[in-house]
Amino acid sequence: MDDVDIDDVDRAILHALQEDARNMSSGDIAERTGTSDSTVRKRIQRLESSGVVKGYEAKVDYQKSGHPLRMLLFCTASIPERGGLIGDILEIEGVVSVQELVTGEQNLLVTAVGESDSDITPVAQELLEMGLTVADEVLVRSHETTPFGRFDTDPGGEES
Repeated sequence: MDDVDIDDVDRAILHALQEDARNMSSGDIAERTGTSDSTVRKRIQRLESSGVVKGYEAKVDYQKSGHPLRMLLFCTASIPERGGLIGDILEIEGVVSVQELVTGEQNLLVTAVGESDSDITPVAQELLEMGLTVADEVLVRSHETTPFGRFDTDPGGEES
C-alpha cells in the first residue's frame, strides 16, 4: 500500500485513538484538534480505508487473566517463506503475535502466552514442525505500550 499523506490533524487523531480509542469520541478528538466532529469522522474513515488504522483491539493483561507466562520465541525461517508463514503461526494455540524481522539471523519474533510451561512447549514444537528454527526463548515479566509520541502534536505544529 502506498504511503498516505498524514498531516497534523491526522497525527492528533492517531494519537488520541492510540491513547484510548474505546472512550475517545469524535467530538473529544475534534475539541483537541480544533476541527469539527464531522471532519474527525471523515478523517478516521479515510485512515481506516487507507489501511493506516488497521483496527482496534483490547489491551489484555494476560497475567491477570490467568495466563502469567509471556514467552518471546526468536525464530529463523527461510527468507522467501517467512512472510507467508505468519498466518499459520498465528493459528497456533497460545500465539498472540508474530513480528517479521528484516535484520539478523532470527527473522520472526513469536509471542505466546500461557498458564505454565506445558502451554508454551507445544508452541515451540509446532514452530519446529513448520520447519522453523527456534534460536532463543525469552520469558517476559511485563510489557507496556504508549502512543507514538510524534503523533502528539496540535494542528498548529507545536508539541503538546
